[in-house]
Amino acid sequence: MSHIAVERNRRRQMNEHLKVLRSLTPCFYIKRGDQASIIGGVIEFIKELHQVHQALESQKRRKSLSPSPGPSPKTLKPAIHQLDSYSGIGTDNSFKELGASCNSSVADVEVKISGSNVILKVISHRIMGQVAKIISVLESLSFEVLHLNISSMEDTVLYHFVVKIGLECQLSLEELAMKVQQSFSSEAITAL
Repeated sequence: MSHIAVERNRRRQMNEHLKVLRSLTPCFYIKRGDQASIIGGVIEFIKELHQVHQALESQKRRKSLSPSPGPSPKTLKPAIHQLDSYSGIGTDNSFKELGASCNSSVADVEVKISGSNVILKVISHRIMGQVAKIISVLESLSFEVLHLNISSMEDTVLYHFVVKIGLECQLSLEELAMKVQQSFSSEAITAL
């Protein structure tokens, strides 16, 4: 008899938690009322909030840097650092990835290895044709774009690339971050 009461209590708690999650999540993220749809919608909403948070943090960093019109290849300094496998909720600190970043007042570029692919994140102001320039740089360096996700908020945009490393590629992560960063400067664009 007590097993039934425990199970009823768990179901009641689950239904209460689902009600709260549903009330906190915009309705267009939840397609149906079943548990899987509610939880899936909440996950998508949290992912989008995480991207918005990254964009706002990047915008804050760019404002704190000197307001130069564009990055000069001489002033760009890549940083090599250890990145959490997922910079968000519930990271396992024992699992780290090697990564590099190259930031300027125009764009923040982050590169990391994920299995046999490279994850490239670029946060910048919205610049017409910039995504095509980044893809052109990647392809010229023997990378193949497998997936691209673009998120934007006001005048800030986040490009999230998953790229495959070509056999001919001889670049380090730092060099890749620098090359992508240089695609934002007019000198680098004409050099390509």
